[in-house]
Amino acid sequence: MIGSVHVPAGEVVRYFLGGETTAPAWATILRELRLPRALTALICGAALGAAGLQLQTLFRNPLAGPWALGLTAGAQLGVAIVVATGSVVGSEFLRRIAFVSDLGMVAGAFLGSGTVMFIIAVVSRRVSTITLLVLGLMLGFFAQGMVSVVLHFTTETQGRVFASWNDGSFAGVHWEHFPVLLPLLAIGLLGALSIVKPLNALLLGERYAATLGLSVERARLMALGGAVLLAAPVTAYCGPVLFIGLIVPHMARGLLNTSDHRVLMPAVLLMGSLLGLSADFVVHLPWERHFLHLNAVNALIGAPVVIWVVLRNRQMRSMAV
Repeated sequence: MIGSVHVPAGEVVRYFLGGETTAPAWATILRELRLPRALTALICGAALGAAGLQLQTLFRNPLAGPWALGLTAGAQLGVAIVVATGSVVGSEFLRRIAFVSDLGMVAGAFLGSGTVMFIIAVVSRRVSTITLLVLGLMLGFFAQGMVSVVLHFTTETQGRVFASWNDGSFAGVHWEHFPVLLPLLAIGLLGALSIVKPLNALLLGERYAATLGLSVERARLMALGGAVLLAAPVTAYCGPVLFIGLIVPHMARGLLNTSDHRVLMPAVLLMGSLLGLSADFVVHLPWERHFLHLNAVNALIGAPVVIWVVLRNRQMRSMAV
């Protein structure tokens, strides 16, 4: 109903029940703009929330998340390399080999995100929680610096397109993107739900989890791979969407007062969907001037949550190792 063009509630209901709208433009707005955007916000919000919960449990770090550990920036770098490749060898050639297709963009995001995650996984056993967080942030900043270097070799038009994508938005996903996006996120979300028991065991520590019969390495690999599988496609299609993966797990823990992943994981999926949809709704209210971006809304919600987490965490408050 609500947006720069108001569509009456009765018209919305009639259209989604199979009827025709009074104004043909309303049907186009609902079908081509608002419905895909709403579905994307719901699905991608759930994916980022699940990725954040897996990373926080695996690394035992309350500030772990796709952005804080550099996964998002790595995916940005992968997409930038695909864009630059299109500029160097020609977009027509890449279209013929389907390299700049949806699958090509996602592959670039997977490569960048997976590389960062591999580095984090290797180093995580040797450093403290605080050091790991700083390392993830530095890897993210390094990847963002490399994005600027890579984009230096693109055309001005492609650079502008990348810059608009780089703001983060659910509005760039359309029906033709769903055949690639939905299966990947469905696999990632099902994988997240399937490892709730191993994640519960990891809360007790890896040694104790191993005494319970858990294959710790297998559980780590599934959690790491699941986080990449959830974060990379979202970044490829929506750009770097920040804070959702970080704050949603804390909101779920705070509301439900539990660390049981059998409860937390479904709650995180639901809350991530609601937060993604709510933030997108605020962005697309009929503002007179449209300077409000998705990540700005996420930051207004997320920054206070992060501050609260830091202040209540004794180890982070004292920077003890």
